[in-house]
Amino acid sequence: MHRLWLALGALFGLATVALSAWAAHAAPARLDAHGLTALQSGLTMQGWHALALVGAALWAERRGGALPNLAAAGFALGLLLFCGGVYASALGGVSLGPMAPIGGTLLMVAWGLLAASAVIRV
Repeated sequence: MHRLWLALGALFGLATVALSAWAAHAAPARLDAHGLTALQSGLTMQGWHALALVGAALWAERRGGALPNLAAAGFALGLLLFCGGVYASALGGVSLGPMAPIGGTLLMVAWGLLAASAVIRV
């Protein structure tokens, strides 16, 4: 599983760089101040959590067990939900309901699982 998490983390990182370039050069002409702020917030969360997913993947390979893999899965799904919800709102003005808060909660749970995996081997 660690290879899947590593690949997803790398792809999220790649997407962060590409979207950041678009946000810097094209987005200001298309989005209002609120949209730009939301977009930047999503990019920040995506970048940090892409790195967290890569770290969880490396930890899953080294440590093994369910907890590091559950943490990585939480980071991957949380990223999709949180950033997807933020981007839908910022770019399209579309509310996807509780998608972003559920994704944010998953990201927090993933951090907790990662912490637990450092002291518990399951």
